[in-house]
Amino acid sequence: MERVIGLGGPFIKANDPKALAAWYQKHLGIDFKGATYTVFQFADEKGKPTAGYNVFSFFKKDADYFNPSKKEVMINFIVQDLFGLLEVLKSEGVEIIGEPLDEEYGKFGWVIDPEGNKIELWQPPV
Repeated sequence: MERVIGLGGPFIKANDPKALAAWYQKHLGIDFKGATYTVFQFADEKGKPTAGYNVFSFFKKDADYFNPSKKEVMINFIVQDLFGLLEVLKSEGVEIIGEPLDEEYGKFGWVIDPEGNKIELWQPPV
């Protein structure tokens, strides 16, 4: 079974997500379009857009989306078969967090690594 096939993106807690996004936009040229997240569309070697994208997002410092992790960063990885992978990980003794979700933006599941980092697994919609 394939496991992680790509990086979905980093999620970072911030004291002021909008101000931090504005800083990244001003100084690094990352266009957040007034939001606290941005999408990097995948492209081929010629720059032509292809299926898929990465998300770079800031969350409020007190956001509970990272719970039970106490860390300031959460990584999102792309997978092909979320539900199958969660079953394999569970059988290997990996701690699964919450119930997986199947939403318009894809399927989502979460695990905790041995150092307490919450990891989001994402199967993009087809």
